Amino acid sequence: MKKVYTGKTKDVYSMEDGNYLLKFKDDVTGTDGVFDPGANTVGLKIEGAGKAGLKLTKYFFEKINSHSIPTHYISADIDNQTMTVKPAKVFGKGVEVILRYRAVGSFYKRYGMYCKQGQHLDGYVEVTLKDDDRNDPLITDEALQMLGIMTKDEYRTLVDMTRKIGAIIKEEMLKKELELYDIKFEFGRVGSDNHVALIDEISGGNMRAFYKGKYIEPLELEKMMLK
Repeated sequence: MKKVYTGKTKDVYSMEDGNYLLKFKDDVTGTDGVFDPGANTVGLKIEGAGKAGLKLTKYFFEKINSHSIPTHYISADIDNQTMTVKPAKVFGKGVEVILRYRAVGSFYKRYGMYCKQGQHLDGYVEVTLKDDDRNDPLITDEALQMLGIMTKDEYRTLVDMTRKIGAIIKEEMLKKELELYDIKFEFGRVGSDNHVALIDEISGGNMRAFYKGKYIEPLELEKMMLK
């Protein structure tokens, strides 16, 4: 295997068969030592976070695959903290898709004049560019097309998939009395036909979830979901 990318929370290796191996690390995003799924810097290291993130990712990807929604997921090795995935091409230099069910985090910081903290949102989808130097700016479907990052058809597919995937995850979490406030996804082009597919991970480090009004940390979330 050859290491091809060193990420904030995962490293990526190319495999001889053309697939890729993702190695999950214990680093999580945040600011000043405080976890924040929307942050674009590594804020702290949580022992066991990599394995917990992979367990939850495996669980959710297998649920999503069972609904015939395209993903890059093939298999996972929990003990070695690795996940085998299909090759995928990112949009531009990478985009992130945030699905919001509650007005918290950066959404509330931006739009607090018009909403209350924790106000219900109807599955609001927003897209940001992965650009640490510019603090991951928001971008519209028109700008994405004008800049050659993705077509409007791809954007519509991405938004539709985001809501469908979010509904699956939200329903699974409700079975454990957990409420999903927001979640961050990544998508790419996969296969010879370059179809839009869910990529990266789906772990506690990518979402905010609450239990009876109390925020649940990523490691605790994994325990509650998979017990």
